[in-house]
Amino acid sequence: MSDSALHAIGWALARDIRVALRSKGELGVQLLFYVIVVSLFPLATSPSRELLATLGPGVLWTTALLASLLSLSRLFASDFHDGTLEQIALSPRPLAALVSGKMAAHWLTTGLPVVVMAPLLGAQYALDVPVLATLTLSLLLGTPILSLLGAVGAALTLGARGGGSLLALLVLPLYAPVLIFGAGAVDAVRSGLSAAPHLSLLGAGLLLALVAVPFAVAAAVRIALD
Repeated sequence: MSDSALHAIGWALARDIRVALRSKGELGVQLLFYVIVVSLFPLATSPSRELLATLGPGVLWTTALLASLLSLSRLFASDFHDGTLEQIALSPRPLAALVSGKMAAHWLTTGLPVVVMAPLLGAQYALDVPVLATLTLSLLLGTPILSLLGAVGAALTLGARGGGSLLALLVLPLYAPVLIFGAGAVDAVRSGLSAAPHLSLLGAGLLLALVAVPFAVAAAVRIALD
């Protein structure tokens, strides 16, 4: 990767993190949503440890997916409406690198806090330490994929009427395999099996997304700006 691309990623990453930290309320709402929804399930179901341990991986993963979806609309929309995105696209730096920095900032401000909080919230579901470790690892591999795939949907729906609903329709089918493999890895460990196949698929998906998605997002942004 050229120095120009690295500088572009670093600039976009630092800028979007600063912007996100100025609007702490939006970040707080997403994290509060994650905490509240995950915490409500044990209260609404049986106190049986076996049932909670069975439900836990699916609840934690589904809530992480929905929390990621909540924040996608702000990934490009504000920059699109105030003209910043057009200036970014006109920059001499590679647009694919600039949107990569924006996607990295999205994950650091929305996905990484979910990963950090997962072991604590997972303890409510009577999950053992190896299960919690697998859950954390699967989220660490899977949540960046959610941000990357979500960025494709966010770029494709820029300027569209009813963009939020359209974004959900576009992104949710793409999220399904990530959800299946992420929750499947945790269930495998609970059943005494190896989580390696599921984690390997998540890792392969992450590598593929890291290579392909920035160029797809850059193309979608250019289309939206034309």
